[in-house]
Amino acid sequence: MNPLVPAYVIPVGISLLVVLAFPVTAHLRDKSQRHQYYFLQGITILGAIFGAKLSVLFGDYHWPFVTVNDWAQVLWSGRSITGALICGFLFAEIAKPMIGYTMPPNDRFATLLPFTIGIGRIGCLFAGCCGGLPWDGWCALHAADGVSRYPTQAIEMVFQFTVGALFIFLLKRQILFGRLFSLYLVLYGAFRFGTEFIRDTPKFPGGFSGYQILALIMILLGTAFLLKRTLAQPESWQDFRPANSPHPTSSASTPS
Repeated sequence: MNPLVPAYVIPVGISLLVVLAFPVTAHLRDKSQRHQYYFLQGITILGAIFGAKLSVLFGDYHWPFVTVNDWAQVLWSGRSITGALICGFLFAEIAKPMIGYTMPPNDRFATLLPFTIGIGRIGCLFAGCCGGLPWDGWCALHAADGVSRYPTQAIEMVFQFTVGALFIFLLKRQILFGRLFSLYLVLYGAFRFGTEFIRDTPKFPGGFSGYQILALIMILLGTAFLLKRTLAQPESWQDFRPANSPHPTSSASTPS
């Protein structure tokens, strides 16, 4: 799929504008904190770009198990949100102690994230990428290639917007303070693992895709950090916790 077609570029551009317009740092009053936050975001973006392409190499081409001969094609091929989430998260976590970053993860950004991904999937729907396997059921979509397929892009839009609505609820009530992105990794990892069975992606012997392996990594990372930040929340986070936010040891903030 050509990533420069208008049907793809316009929704993705809208999602980027939403990110830029939403005041994700409104809770940071100190200018130096904002500068440090944006510096970390820059590192996160670099990790996300690297991971988005690396995950396509693994998921679509099965590299390093299969030799890739046309690297130019790989360069101009698509990107995957799975690797972007994993590597963006890991780059940020590795960088935090190096730059002395002590602020909690930004729940406002985690709340915005599923909406931007959901809007981006509109571009996937119109451009014909990220589609499902051929299927002629009651809600099948007539894809750009003329084949009726599982409506995987539409299914993911519903998922992303539902998670976004849930996160708005959690953010307003300060439930799972500092842990919404970890929760998102778990939720999206589980969703992606399940929907890969109906997505038209290359499969390893046994019927599992490389993206399902990446989905399991997301679930493991999200679960590990969700537990870590619930059982041993850094003291420095208390300076950023709203007055009405429950303590992590209370029942309101403990994941079920």
